[in-house]
Amino acid sequence: MKNKVRTAPYPLVCAILVFIIFLFVNCGPEKKEPEFLMRTALLVNEDHTWYKAFAYFSEILEERSKGRIKVELYPSEQLAKEIEAIRLIQAEVIDMTTTGSTLTNWFEVATFCELPFLMQDSTDMNRYINGPVGKLMEEEMIKKAGLRALGHFERGPRHLTSNRPIRHPDDLKGLIIRVPNVPAFVTTWSALGAKPTPMAFSEVFTSLQQGTIEAQENPFAMIHNAGFSEVQKYLNLTGHVISWVYPVVGEKQFQKLPPDLQEIFLQAGKEMQHYEHRLYLENEKNVQDELKAEGMQFIEVDKEAFAKKSEKAIYESLSPDMKQIYRQLKKEKDDAK
Repeated sequence: MKNKVRTAPYPLVCAILVFIIFLFVNCGPEKKEPEFLMRTALLVNEDHTWYKAFAYFSEILEERSKGRIKVELYPSEQLAKEIEAIRLIQAEVIDMTTTGSTLTNWFEVATFCELPFLMQDSTDMNRYINGPVGKLMEEEMIKKAGLRALGHFERGPRHLTSNRPIRHPDDLKGLIIRVPNVPAFVTTWSALGAKPTPMAFSEVFTSLQQGTIEAQENPFAMIHNAGFSEVQKYLNLTGHVISWVYPVVGEKQFQKLPPDLQEIFLQAGKEMQHYEHRLYLENEKNVQDELKAEGMQFIEVDKEAFAKKSEKAIYESLSPDMKQIYRQLKKEKDDAK
């Protein structure tokens, strides 16, 4: 008589397998939830230097805080557009973003982040950021907007893109140009003869495609990053603004960090700025070549004519206090020559 092989009942086998899987899953290293989760709303997509800089910041911050702080990144205005992002930070719904002259909606001196035809190059820009005006901006940012600057990112000169070449202010007559929601931009392009239209950045590509607007202005990296070469033929080298943005965190959120984490946070912010600047320098020349390869035609313009035609309107749009700062900055620039 053959021996019969005895098998365990099917339900018992299943129960043993489930128990083994449970053991494997639960014997691994326990994942700790971070004490502080920082949700970050970014204007740009994952290919931009700002996103890459924040990704670096997130990595070193999590490592140095031993997992106590985690930074989540949401690119391409997934969480909110810039002004809405600031309001959400103030309400402690989210925690971080990048911003610049949009802060004029909270305090006047922010207009100098991107005042047209004020600065000529990076040397001018860094002199302002590290001087009295830059210090005043950072103080006002905390007091009036509830934001703390962690450094600054250079944006590069802003240039105008369009589907007809623009060489002189006379060529702008009636041109519908998208601008960010910044009063100085509206003033400048109106004085130059165009029709400026404030609009969120995420809406620009579709609006250009549909003909709702006819032109826009941004630095090379943003023009490339947003794919504007698909809907714009000419890149007019107006260089009308030398500007920067601040990576910021909500002041309320920052103050909730214990002193040891505040120190780690601020140091990581400084390193993020240096990291982004290296990426910016590497990218600035390459991106121009890429835009040309994508078919954009670079147009030289009469910069002096643009500056001269808009200067009075820009100055007159400033309050008495800002006019005083403007005169001082112009004097410093003249003295530095």
